Amino acid sequence: MSTAYAELAQAMDLYFDGFYTGDVDTLKKVFHPDCHLISGTGGSLANDPMEAVYARVRGRAKPSEVGQRRYDHILSIDLAGPETALVTCRIGLEPRLYTDYLNFVKLDGQWRIVSKVYTWVPVAEAAGAHPVTTAQAAE
Repeated sequence: MSTAYAELAQAMDLYFDGFYTGDVDTLKKVFHPDCHLISGTGGSLANDPMEAVYARVRGRAKPSEVGQRRYDHILSIDLAGPETALVTCRIGLEPRLYTDYLNFVKLDGQWRIVSKVYTWVPVAEAAGAHPVTTAQAAE
């Protein structure tokens, strides 16, 4: 498990960069195809398969191209063994600041997100939400 934290941090770089650049191919390197994104924000259950998520990513303005600040921040990495982990993070896709709970499983030597539960608040209302680069988060 000594390399697991570094490997998960690398997987999170793919996650953060994929959403920031709007690159679905990068996101596909970290999400398992059977993953679903689940939220109860707003009082109703959202349960989106990856193809619906990828369609949204393809259809919206890329944060990197519109000059959006980055809010990437790993809050915690919890290892449950050599092949299972939970990563909690923050990511901003303005006008929303998300808190994500990412369940990872190591398959064929690669950490993949198999489920994501998330919530969000408006960036403007997020107390203490400071833009952070992935490199700063690792410090």
